Amino acid sequence: MSQVNATITAFGKYLPEKILDNHDFEQMVDTSDEWITERTGIKERHITSEDEATSDLGTKAFENMQERFDVDPEEIDVIIVATVTPDMFFPNTAALIQENIGAKNAWGFDLSAACSGFVFALETARNFIESGNAEKVLLVGSETMSAITDYEDRNTCVLFGDAGTAMLLEPTETEYGLQDSIKKMDGKGKDYLYMKGGGSRHPASHETVDKKMHYLFQDGKPVFKYAITYMTKVGREILKRNELSNDDISFFIPHQANQRIIEACAKKLDLKEDQVVSIIDKYGNTTSATIPLGIIDTFDNGDLQKDDKLLLTSFGGGFTWGASLIKWGLKNE
Repeated sequence: MSQVNATITAFGKYLPEKILDNHDFEQMVDTSDEWITERTGIKERHITSEDEATSDLGTKAFENMQERFDVDPEEIDVIIVATVTPDMFFPNTAALIQENIGAKNAWGFDLSAACSGFVFALETARNFIESGNAEKVLLVGSETMSAITDYEDRNTCVLFGDAGTAMLLEPTETEYGLQDSIKKMDGKGKDYLYMKGGGSRHPASHETVDKKMHYLFQDGKPVFKYAITYMTKVGREILKRNELSNDDISFFIPHQANQRIIEACAKKLDLKEDQVVSIIDKYGNTTSATIPLGIIDTFDNGDLQKDDKLLLTSFGGGFTWGASLIKWGLKNE
């Protein structure tokens, strides 16, 4: 029996129309375009309108996928939504998207791994495909980070943006698709990156609202340090166990949290500038949507070609981190 791989066969994205650039933040907090650019690499980020939520972003990303690839929603078996900003605790965002797109034969769930959400969900989708339990898995990375961002906190409010992405995974007996992945987690990271309010430990109340517990909190210095260390470590590990050198990688697509993190990881992995995908300047940190946006933009720019090898690395709250290795090849390429 031939080896079955899970491969990406279609994709789409959606960015809200509203844009906040660095000069807008100069009117909101004590900051400047120069300060933000120097420390983060971010110039602008997309923000949802009042009537948009995470399911809407994911739905519109799927609609963009349909425009590109003519995907039939009734053929989808499973919907996985990677997000830390669900529309609500339940029903899950996957159910809301299922109804919106007419995927009446699909079941699904949300996956919460913060900025590692896409890499974790990609491996989850892979297991459905390679086990034979699904033929078509819709993987949505969608975030409304503006909903949990404190726009009075200059250290975090400039970092995040909103976006929706959608990718379809199907089985292939070719050499293309997801080749390998590494997933890691360490609960000790809970003290450095979190949102405490709204769950069963701190249900919503006047007190939790007054204490701003429904906004994300990030202790920047340790997160910065751990992100570089762990993303580099899993990047090296996945290359080594697949007997690949840094020169074998066509594109390094890391989680887009900070330009300095991206550059530090690339340097430690001994990668050249033209191997590194950085889109943080125009989107900011869109959490589970950053890596798929990197893949899609690289394709749309005409740079991503059949047989290219992609190294994905992520780091997020939990702590969670991981790496994935993909050999690119669409059906009709």
